This record gives sequence, structure tokens and C-alpha cells, in this order.
Amino acid sequence: MEVGETLTRFIMEQGRKYPDASGDFTQLMVELTRAGKMIANTVNKAGLANILGLSGTINVHGERVEKLDEWANEVILKAAAGTGRLAAAVSEELEGVYQVPGGQEQADYILVFDPVDGSSNIDVNVSIGTIFSIFRKESVGPAGEADFLRPGCEQVCAGYLIYGSSTMLVYTTGQGVHGFTLDPAIGEFLLSNESIRFPESSTYYSVNESYRNRWEDGMRAYVDYLKQEDPDSGRPYSGRYIGSLVADFHRNLLKGGIFMYPGDSKSPTGKLRLVYEAMPLAFIAEQAGGAASNGRDPISGLRSESLHQTVPLFIGSAPDVSVAEAFLQGRRGG
Repeated sequence: MEVGETLTRFIMEQGRKYPDASGDFTQLMVELTRAGKMIANTVNKAGLANILGLSGTINVHGERVEKLDEWANEVILKAAAGTGRLAAAVSEELEGVYQVPGGQEQADYILVFDPVDGSSNIDVNVSIGTIFSIFRKESVGPAGEADFLRPGCEQVCAGYLIYGSSTMLVYTTGQGVHGFTLDPAIGEFLLSNESIRFPESSTYYSVNESYRNRWEDGMRAYVDYLKQEDPDSGRPYSGRYIGSLVADFHRNLLKGGIFMYPGDSKSPTGKLRLVYEAMPLAFIAEQAGGAASNGRDPISGLRSESLHQTVPLFIGSAPDVSVAEAFLQGRRGG
């Protein structure tokens, strides 16, 4: 593959490695990225479009919904459902499973997604993103919750779009992690970062330290460890926390580091959702040579018990995640 190659051609070339490939996955991905282009275009004129602020509704998590969340949710559902390749979907903005009209019998795929991660930051022009993951549909007939409550290792594809100074798509199908940048002049995603790998040395840690007093001792000890002066191990790390999961993860993926959203005394299982936030990014991290954990077990091996289950998340460079686990499990002190 060459830098500058279009996303569609790249996906088709990868699909040729599978003799039974039907082209359905390619079409679904093309429509998902078309939705991403529409979201990017609207985000880029947020100050002019009527999408800023709260919608006045409360979602399934009891959170106030941004106008952009609702709009992006509809854009993605319509784009993916229109392919005829999608049976059902689960989203952060939906309470239950969305059944695609007419898609229950012939469609092979189901979709999980967070339409706009970090949407509260759009008012101040901070990078935000869309997280998604695709599974093969296993049941016969309409897809139910059981189709979505599966371990992350069964994902067919996972990716995210990040809307910042440029719009990028980063995704994996289990054949490495590849990044594509949207060229607005031609309206195409072009290959810009092939076979992305976490750097061998880490630079950053990302965590909301305002919750420090709620953390368990091991978590506090690990963050203190990252701040200690030790040139041989590359410490101290620089603290960088944007408050947009996609943006923090994307920086650490390219520059090296770890993102953490631990459980604490107020939220023992954290606040990030396992199915459509932690699992997709964990697949990407592992394919890029990194790791993702809840502090004890790999995220990829966890099976969710509900569509909106939350999970502590430690994700980034593999050595950093391993050391974090050691502190959290009491196997290491500062």
C-alpha cells in the first residue's frame, strides 16, 4: 500500500485476502465513513450551525444530551442502515437494541458506536470523535441483546474518527492499525499512517487528577511513580488530559503513553462503557502493540453483562499498562 491511497481501495485490497469476502463489509465501512464526513463538516462550522448546547433531553445514563449527540446518532444509523448489510445497532444514545428495518434476515453485521465522544468540548473547539465497532451477527432472526454481549476478541473491525485540525479515521480489522486523513478538496479519506504502532518509549499519562482523593492507594501510588524523576526509565512523564477519550488515546497512540479512567469510591466501575468505548479502543491498542486492561484483566477478554455496562480502563503502551496493573494489584509500590 502507498501513502495517499483511498480508503475504499485499501479495504478492497485487504478483502482480497479472504476468499469468501462478499463486499458487504466494504460497503458498510464506506457508509460509516460517509457519515463521518457529514459529522466532520458540521463540526467544522459548529459556531454557525444550530448544533451547540444541550438538546433538553436526558439519555439512558441520566446525562444531559448535547444537540450534536442526537444529530450524529441519527446520521450514523441512517448511513449504516441504508446499506442493507446491518441487522441492528447499539449506541450510547439508545436505551436498547435498534432493529434495522428489513435487515434481520439477510444482514451479516451488527454495529456498536459512540456517536460523539467528548461532545461537551465542541463549544470550546477541542477535538472530539466517533468510536465504532462491528461484529458478525450470530443469531437467527432479529438481533437481541445477546448478540452484543460478547467479548471484544470477536470484533470484526474497530475504529474511530477524530475531528480536529484535520479529520482522521483510524481502524483495524485484525491486520494492523491504519490511519486515513480526510482530504476536503476531494472528499476522500487517504492513507496517511500505515501500520501504526505505539512508540517503544512513553511520554504521556492521561488521567483526571481532580478525582485523586477518591482513588484507591495503588492508583495514587502509580501516578506518583509516573511523576518521579528517573531518566533511565524515561520518567517523569508529562501529564496531558483533554477530557475527550478519542483525543487522549489518539495522542498516546502516536506519541506513546497511557490513558486511565479508574474506578473510584464514587464510581467503582468507572464511567466508560465497555461495549462501545473500551472494547473498540482495546482492539486497536492491541493491534498497535499496546494493551488495555480494567486493572486486572485484558479488556478484550471481558464479556459485558449489559449494553451500557461501565468498566475501569487503562489503555496505551503495553509496558505502561503492565506496570499500572502491578500497582493496582499491590504487586508493586512506589
